[in-house]
Amino acid sequence: MSQPPNPEYPGGPGQQPPPPWGPPPAGYSQAPPGYAPPPPYGSPLPSARPGFYTDQGSGLMLPEGTQLASIGRRIGAYFLAIPLAIVTLGIGYLIWGLVVWGRGQTPALQVLGMRCYRPTEGKPAGWGSMALREVVGRFLEGILSVITYLISFVLFLTRSDRRALHDLVAGTVVLYDPAKTLSR
Repeated sequence: MSQPPNPEYPGGPGQQPPPPWGPPPAGYSQAPPGYAPPPPYGSPLPSARPGFYTDQGSGLMLPEGTQLASIGRRIGAYFLAIPLAIVTLGIGYLIWGLVVWGRGQTPALQVLGMRCYRPTEGKPAGWGSMALREVVGRFLEGILSVITYLISFVLFLTRSDRRALHDLVAGTVVLYDPAKTLSR
């Protein structure tokens, strides 16, 4: 026994009725200005701009010739900063830091071939971003001493983009740049 056709759905049997919630309001079907519409679920990541590639682990678009700094390299930079500060008597480390901040580095990052990068801008961190990262970010890490340092370390270990608390404050990621691609 078949049912009579429903006049609300003129296509008859087999045609899907429209969704009960109706069409989206005006302006909601497009992506925000400056952003591409998201790819359909399950499709591959969008291709990167020329000179960039999409890091599969983090989804960030990074310059070719660079990669996210490894966990071991980042921990090494943390511990290298201590003897560098001692050898340069502290004041030398501070002056060295102020000079290399403009290139998105700290003295330890410079020695190990790493650089801070702002993925939202597509360029290395500048002096202001580095000041925000090293002064404000490190101050926030030190507020509750061991607790905030541990939280920052856990964030760094568990996030796919390997950002610690001071990186989140400044919007930076640390890249290993063996070919000095970002200094050109």
